[in-house]
Amino acid sequence: MQTKHYLTLSDAEFLLEQAYQYACTQNFNVSIAVVDDSGHVLAMKRMDGASPMTANLCLEKAKCSAVSRRPSKLFEDLIKNGQTGFLTMHSLSGMLEGGEPILYQGQLVGAMGVSGVKSVQDAEIAQYAITQFLIQTDSTAS
Repeated sequence: MQTKHYLTLSDAEFLLEQAYQYACTQNFNVSIAVVDDSGHVLAMKRMDGASPMTANLCLEKAKCSAVSRRPSKLFEDLIKNGQTGFLTMHSLSGMLEGGEPILYQGQLVGAMGVSGVKSVQDAEIAQYAITQFLIQTDSTAS
């Protein structure tokens, strides 16, 4: 048997707080979701001023990233480059930039999705939070 790492509620809340604080410094109003490795929601936040639509979209981006184990931008790029067959997949939505996998010691432990600003900025928020989480996790594991 192998050891499997996983996100705790405390981890998810840390990720949410990091993303929230970063979005605040940029004056962004976004929705943020953290899911486990199977795409099930652990924590979610919709900032004041964020469109109601972003609440669903951030969750779908996170789910897409978790179940594919890839950034959701990968699918956006494939579709833009003519592989429109992905649009027929009813079991996978959120194929827009802003979903990022969370990898710890080579294992997928979850994903984060952000929606509300330009998709590259959504991804930037998620990437920042994940980086802060990994720094904090590595420093406490030492």
